[in-house]
Amino acid sequence: MKVAVVGATGMVGEVMLSMLAERKFPLTELIPVASERSVGKKIQFEGKQIEVVGLQTAVNMRPDIALFSAGGETSLQWAPKFAEAGTTVIDNSSAWRMDPSKKLVIPEINANELTKEDKIIANPNCSTIQMLVALAPLQRIYGLKRLVISTYQSITGTGVAAVRQLENECQGIQDQMAYPYPIHRNALPHCDTFQENDYTKEEMKLVNETHKILGDNSIGITATAIRIPVVGGHSESVNVELRKPSSVEQIRTLLSNSDGVVVQDNPQTNTYPMPIYAHGKDEVFVGRIRKDFSQENTFNFWIVSDNLRKGAATNTIQIAEYLIENKLV
Repeated sequence: MKVAVVGATGMVGEVMLSMLAERKFPLTELIPVASERSVGKKIQFEGKQIEVVGLQTAVNMRPDIALFSAGGETSLQWAPKFAEAGTTVIDNSSAWRMDPSKKLVIPEINANELTKEDKIIANPNCSTIQMLVALAPLQRIYGLKRLVISTYQSITGTGVAAVRQLENECQGIQDQMAYPYPIHRNALPHCDTFQENDYTKEEMKLVNETHKILGDNSIGITATAIRIPVVGGHSESVNVELRKPSSVEQIRTLLSNSDGVVVQDNPQTNTYPMPIYAHGKDEVFVGRIRKDFSQENTFNFWIVSDNLRKGAATNTIQIAEYLIENKLV
């Protein structure tokens, strides 16, 4: 089992490498891949030094699986080349997510749709993944009618430049900025670029990807995505209108028995999810579950997860594990 990690020297790529080792992924050969400027560098993996190779070299090595986290343009250009060589690509960028010929997969929800013919598989956006891991069980039992979403997203979702900006601002250093404004002691209602409808790309990903993954375009969805000076993970406040009646107790029980979900919900003991505790973990944490008294069949949720793990690396590797377990590669 030869596995290539494309974007191995980036923030998500580094997490992928550590998680392949942590989860004892059944690979026989690791191929770290990066841009030309990183070719020849060595990365550490399970006590070995492995040389980084370029994209064409990696294609020629014909890996069984390629885990991509190198941006949309790289993916659009190179994922088909890997696929033509017989490699199954699992891509972290937005390049293939809304392509009707490609599956958009969260293993807890729709991995069973995958077949051997799926050579390019899209990994959803981080904020979509954590939300739907928590809400898909509700969709199956009660149906989702409408979602009002506010996200509070970690700077790690932007990348190394954003982390550097926050660190510099904390120390009073002026340097290159990843954002148009300071992020230290601030909140930016601006994740990704603005679209013609005045929503950002990040906000529209929550709408479009949810419809595709759940296979239900009738769900009403509106979102506001906010960047905050946090490193550990993304948080989301989601107001959910169900199609059938439920109760807080029934919902807590359902989510407590759902794959990948941890319920942390006890106001009496100040127990609720926070990114400081989600950091470094693979689960999606759900709390502050309460009825919305202003509207029938409507509940509020606070959903937190490490965006670099379940929101990116973990979900990608879980897809690869599913492919291997079901002999689809």
